[in-house]
Amino acid sequence: MATTISREQVLAFRIRAQQLDRTAGSLADTAVLDLGVQDTGPDGGPWALALRGVDVGSVPERELSTVWSLRGAPHLYRRADLPSVAAAVQPFSEADATKRILNASKPLKAAGITSLGGLDTVAEQMRAIVTEPLVKGAVSTALTGRLGEAYLHYCRPCGATHCYEMTFRLGALRGGLELAPGTSPPVLQRIPGHPPLASPLPQHDVIRACLRLLGPTTPRDTAGFLEAPLKDVTARWPEDTEQVQVGGEQRWVLADGLPALRDADATTTRLLGPFDLFLQGRDRDLLVSQPDRAKALWPRLGRPGAVLLGREVAGLWRPRKSGSRLDVAVTPWRRLSRAELAALSEQAERLAAHRGVRLGSVSFSD
Repeated sequence: MATTISREQVLAFRIRAQQLDRTAGSLADTAVLDLGVQDTGPDGGPWALALRGVDVGSVPERELSTVWSLRGAPHLYRRADLPSVAAAVQPFSEADATKRILNASKPLKAAGITSLGGLDTVAEQMRAIVTEPLVKGAVSTALTGRLGEAYLHYCRPCGATHCYEMTFRLGALRGGLELAPGTSPPVLQRIPGHPPLASPLPQHDVIRACLRLLGPTTPRDTAGFLEAPLKDVTARWPEDTEQVQVGGEQRWVLADGLPALRDADATTTRLLGPFDLFLQGRDRDLLVSQPDRAKALWPRLGRPGAVLLGREVAGLWRPRKSGSRLDVAVTPWRRLSRAELAALSEQAERLAAHRGVRLGSVSFSD
């Protein structure tokens, strides 16, 4: 009979697995880097690492790489891991590639080109273009001149014809390109040495990493996180998993993680960035069950950060930067104790220091 696990145990397990309760660590032992740390917005990848105890300011720039990977979003990885990571995040199949490139697949199919073949062509041409660091717009313009009609579409917001966005993004890493750190608009550059794809190491197996960091989970939620077909995820589901019951639902965890799940008791206080991995699981109702609160935390545009108190998402926060001053506005979902107010103010100080500015104010409002 499957072990029954409480919601609180799941949240504590994820806090510990994702090392959100850790005070100090290095890139080498930071588990979330195995899956990739999404680097979207000013409180993206570096802040997520800082929350897990990494002294980001002392990390040599060359040790991290930013690439477009899962869901076409920019993610941080250890540079040394790139050959394994690049192989691990590639589409599982033709059907997976078709799903990932969205509406770009239809004109390719009409032209008799497979989605994987289309990605290979885009990757090859992007690498030929980027012989030195080049801003995204310039790469896109040059790419348009090299590709056939099946690869291009008229983009109304840009007022120009260019390659489909997801094909462009997924083609970049496939072509050995990374994003220059801290650039906006993004600058693409060649990955030094352009190491060939290697068989993914166990820690970079994206399905196992989801089980380890977002478990206990299901094939459907994992497919949703990866934006991959459920059939492909199910076919690659690890054999060394154990079934558990969470709220009457069957889920899975890696067998060697079951003892930690049973005994999970971690707690922490953090101002999570909007795209922190803790918020990225597709079982959002596990974190936030009230629909109005979920809508506020995960809007279509302009996501706020999340207040993590103990094991619970207990509110929202937004930064307001003016010059060298940072104000933090917190919207709690319940009454906070004096100790919690002080702890959140301390986290706001930490955020300001991370950004290299002074903290102006921390406000708490309904």
